[in-house]
Amino acid sequence: MALCVSLCPTEELKTYQDLKRFAMVNDLCSYELAGHKYPSLPERFSKCPKLPVPRSKPLPVFNRCTPVDVSCYAKFAEAVVTFVGDSSVLHRLIAGVAASKEIIIGLCVLALVLSMILMVIIRYISAVLVWILTSLVVLGSLAGTSVLWWLYIDHRLYGNNTSSKVLKEDLKEDLKEESQEELSRDSGQALLVYAVSATVFTIILLLLMLFMRKRVALTIALFHVAGKVFIHLPLLTLQPFVTFLALLLFWIYWILVLLFLGTTGNPEQNEEMGLTEFRLTGPLQYLTWYHAVGLVWISEFILACQQMTVAGAVVTYYFTRDKNRLPVTPILSSVLRLVRYHLGTVAKGSFIITLVKVPRLILMYIHNQLKGRENVCARCLLKSCICCLWCLEKCLNYLNQNAYAATAINSTSFCTSARDAFVILVENALRVATINAVGDFVLFLGKILIMTSTAFAGVLLLNYQRDYAEWLLPLVIVCLFSFLVAHCFLSIFEIVVDVLFLCFAIDTKYNDGTPGKEFFMDKALMEFVESSRRLERAGGRGRSRVKEAASEGAEMKPMAPGTSSA
Repeated sequence: MALCVSLCPTEELKTYQDLKRFAMVNDLCSYELAGHKYPSLPERFSKCPKLPVPRSKPLPVFNRCTPVDVSCYAKFAEAVVTFVGDSSVLHRLIAGVAASKEIIIGLCVLALVLSMILMVIIRYISAVLVWILTSLVVLGSLAGTSVLWWLYIDHRLYGNNTSSKVLKEDLKEDLKEESQEELSRDSGQALLVYAVSATVFTIILLLLMLFMRKRVALTIALFHVAGKVFIHLPLLTLQPFVTFLALLLFWIYWILVLLFLGTTGNPEQNEEMGLTEFRLTGPLQYLTWYHAVGLVWISEFILACQQMTVAGAVVTYYFTRDKNRLPVTPILSSVLRLVRYHLGTVAKGSFIITLVKVPRLILMYIHNQLKGRENVCARCLLKSCICCLWCLEKCLNYLNQNAYAATAINSTSFCTSARDAFVILVENALRVATINAVGDFVLFLGKILIMTSTAFAGVLLLNYQRDYAEWLLPLVIVCLFSFLVAHCFLSIFEIVVDVLFLCFAIDTKYNDGTPGKEFFMDKALMEFVESSRRLERAGGRGRSRVKEAASEGAEMKPMAPGTSSA
């Protein structure tokens, strides 16, 4: 029970008479009890604090009376232990978490270590991993299509007899022969539609794999170089911690300001409830909306600062020919350039995301409030708008990330950088699609791998907690935290890969490897370029031979009538 008082007890209250004297100024029992009757009321044992009431001081932040004596906190800890030791299911879950706290912390550290190791290992197994996943996707699509066609053929050959027997047994011949045939025909048509759709999907997938097989090698090379980036710039792995700390501090500050806004305005007495409410009137009522938009904008701004910092460090690494002459602190240099030159760029990019995200959040709120009461057209319209805004937000996020990389390369404004990045992405559309499809899928499987590995270790370790049978909650906590850790680290890896691709595209656009226009790229990317050139030269020689043969055939004179060739 919590009570509002104007003064905390300045001395220890040992008897109910002391409690009565203090109650002449403050209430220390439930409000419906009269203070002068505290010593005689039978409810004093359940609705008054247990004696003795300790001497306490007000806490400045949350306005709470906090006991001065340390022994009170020992009693509080004893009460917590008693609470946890209860036999209910909830308390057993809490007890399981409390008993497994060392294991939970250890498994979270394991997920952290696995995430760091995976970013380095991807550099060495990227080729095998990418081709295995690509093969599995193709084989799975072919197998699914084959099964659907087999089901359709089986239904055409044996479905009519089987369906008629089943219907006669289950419905006891209540259905007519015409309805049986109609049901069988509908099932066959559904299987045919599924089989044809799967066939079209498989053909499109095979064609995409055929056209993009050469570009998969670029994804493998970028993964290889990204692993080198983390070896040369190991402090990039600390970026998720810094971003999380900045977001946490901002959210705490935002909540405190929101609490202050809750007590701002004109006090109005609510006679029905006997309370005083603070109502925002005039211009003050718009402060809540301003504060809500600020939450989205500043959060996006902090995330954009992370992207700009990572982009600046990766650009410095890529365009430094001698990697041994990298700056001592490239990440700190990137942060200083961000603060000194590019804060406006980051603010503008994050504001554009806010302009899309805020309407989407409003539409989601309206959709939740009207759930079950709107008609079908309104529901479809809301869902369509929410989906379109979500897709637009993802596209703008990707474009902004590349715009920050272009800003780090050319030191241009946001609009100019976004235009240049958009042109580069359009010119390399197939490569972008390959990198995003294959790369994102590989990284997603990496997150699943880390989560499952941590969960497997958690099952083995938590199995030895024989004292508490409920260890499901600790395992769920471990799985969620491990996936979150893997997502944070592999998202940084994904940003590094995207920035490297933009640097590679700009490098190949303005340089050709001739003296004076040497490439800046790594050896792995150089090998990819050389292999691509060899294939182009081989293709060019083949086309020239075909043209020469065609021209020679055109120059041959026609044979005279009546002659024959040997």
